[in-house]
Amino acid sequence: MIEEASFHVEPASWAADAADLREVREQVFLVEQNVSPEDEWDALDATSFHALARDREGRPIGTGRLTPERTIGRIAVLAPWRGRGVGQAIVRLLLEQARALGHPAVELHAQTHAIPFYAALGFEAYGEEFDECGIRHRMMRRALAPLAGPPPAPAAPRVEARILAAEDRAEAQAAVAALLADARHEVAIYTRDLDPGLLDTPEALDALKRIALSGRRARVRIIVHDAARALADGHRLIGLAQRLPSAIALRTPEDERDLAYPAAFLVNDRRGYLFRKLASRPEGEGSTYAPGRHAQLAELFDQVWERSAPSAQLRVLGI
Repeated sequence: MIEEASFHVEPASWAADAADLREVREQVFLVEQNVSPEDEWDALDATSFHALARDREGRPIGTGRLTPERTIGRIAVLAPWRGRGVGQAIVRLLLEQARALGHPAVELHAQTHAIPFYAALGFEAYGEEFDECGIRHRMMRRALAPLAGPPPAPAAPRVEARILAAEDRAEAQAAVAALLADARHEVAIYTRDLDPGLLDTPEALDALKRIALSGRRARVRIIVHDAARALADGHRLIGLAQRLPSAIALRTPEDERDLAYPAAFLVNDRRGYLFRKLASRPEGEGSTYAPGRHAQLAELFDQVWERSAPSAQLRVLGI
C-alpha cells in the first residue's frame, strides 16, 4: 500500500471492490469523457490487478489496473484530486505489482494529453497516434528491472582434508582421537573387541561422552564381534554405554559373512574415516575429509548394523 498525507493507494480486486472502482471510472470516463459503457467495461476487469486510491475517510478517489496482458490502463482520478500525486501513486503501485510478477515490461494506451504524465514515470511513446473511444492515443512502454533477489548464500567454508596414516599403535590412537574430536553428533565404529588401547584411552572416552551428550541428534553406534572378550577385559567403553544407553548402542553381528569380515573402521559425521585392514593390527589409513570413501564405509556399516543384534552378554547389561 502506498500512503500520502491525505490519501492512500491500496491493492483491490473486482470481486471485492467493483462498486468503488466503478464509481470513479463512471465519473471520469463515462460522464467527463463520454466513453460508452460498452467500451468501458470488459472481461479483463475480473482478471486484472486493480489499484484503488482512497481519501482519509475511505472514499474512492482514483483507480487503475494491470491486466494479465501486461498492460496498464483505466487510470482515473476524480477532478478535485488531480495534480496532487494520486495518479502517480496509482501507477507506481501497478508497476510494483508488474515487477513482482516478473514482467520484463508493461505497455499502456496513453491519451495524447497525458503523454508527459507517463513519460515522467519512465514510459516511452512509440508508433503513430490512433483513435480509441473517440480520443487520440499513443502506445507507451516501460521496461522493468527485476526485483532484487535474496542475497547469495555465503560460500561453504572450505574443508581441509588431512591424511591419517597409522603405522603403529600411537599413530592409530592419534587418528582415532582426531576423528572423534572432529565429530559433531554421530560416529559409527566397526570393531572386533572394542580395540583396547584405541577406544579406551581418556581422550577417546571423553570425546565419545561429549558426542553422546551433544543433543537430540547424538548417536554412537558400535558393532563389536567379540563382546565377551571386551566384557572380560573390563573395557571402560562398556561402562560408558551403560550410563548413556539412549545415545550409545552396541550390536554384535550374526550373519556368517559379517563374522568373517577381518577389518575394522571408524567414520564420523564430518566425512572422516580410519580403516584398518586387519582389526588385530593398528596399521591403517584414513582422512579427516574423504566423502567418497566415507560413503562406502558408512553404507557398509548400515548394512551390517541392520543384520546385527545386541549380544546376550550386552543384553544382560541393558546395552
